[in-house]
Amino acid sequence: MSGKSQPIVYVDTSGVREGRLEELKVAMNDLAEFVEASEPRLLAYQVYFSEDGARMTVLHINPDSASLEFHMKVAGPKFAPIGEFINMLAIDVYGHPDAALVEQLRQKAVLLGSGVVRVHELHAGFARLLAG
Repeated sequence: MSGKSQPIVYVDTSGVREGRLEELKVAMNDLAEFVEASEPRLLAYQVYFSEDGARMTVLHINPDSASLEFHMKVAGPKFAPIGEFINMLAIDVYGHPDAALVEQLRQKAVLLGSGVVRVHELHAGFARLLAG
């Protein structure tokens, strides 16, 4: 790693509890609005649902590990109520998060389901959207 901060891409996947899709969609709309207003450094925060509504995927792109740490601090208190609508299956982190952050993500995965946390180190490539 060169002394430059490296981007962190976060992707979590959850099963949607039977009959809770509409409530989950409302909760995620509220969370996305809160994150957009509260986290100006976050480059992207997006919520996706599978065609059958059985699976939710949340993706965010952080300019560095500190941005994801800030997300966990600011939005963290809003995660627990969402747990009644989902079973978190996995959190995949692409980049080089700090060890303390990985532990926070593990705690989130346990709080919201039976998920595992997997870290994927960057081997090669570039991200133009982070330039400037």
